[in-house]
Amino acid sequence: MKFSEMNQDSWAELQLYLDTCLVPFTAMSGQQSPVEATEALERLRDFLDTVEIPFKGRIMTYPAYHYISAEMSMTLNTLSSELKASGFKYVVIMSADGSFADMHIPNADLLLSQRDLLQQMENESIARYVGECIRELWKK
Repeated sequence: MKFSEMNQDSWAELQLYLDTCLVPFTAMSGQQSPVEATEALERLRDFLDTVEIPFKGRIMTYPAYHYISAEMSMTLNTLSSELKASGFKYVVIMSADGSFADMHIPNADLLLSQRDLLQQMENESIARYVGECIRELWKK
């Protein structure tokens, strides 16, 4: 479910079930042409579908964080902390093009990078792996 589909009444009613916040992270530098930016957003959308579609009803997708900066770890860590303070039990950050390899984001419960995963497995296996990661997160 997208944040924009929610109103005050429905949030109060569904908050118990929507315990996981999904933060899309595009990881653009600002040097992309409009065509490249569109392609990056399409890749991110497709990667998000691996979570949004099968887990609809338990995951709330928040607005995307589009640009990378030198303080990205701190920014995403603070954002994760604030989202948990607002009532989410879990925070999952997903990126199609960005890498979390050198980032320290302890307040996020799960970091999923399609770019990093492609170095470890075939593209066809990623959706199944991502689903397993989400289910394991909820078992904790």
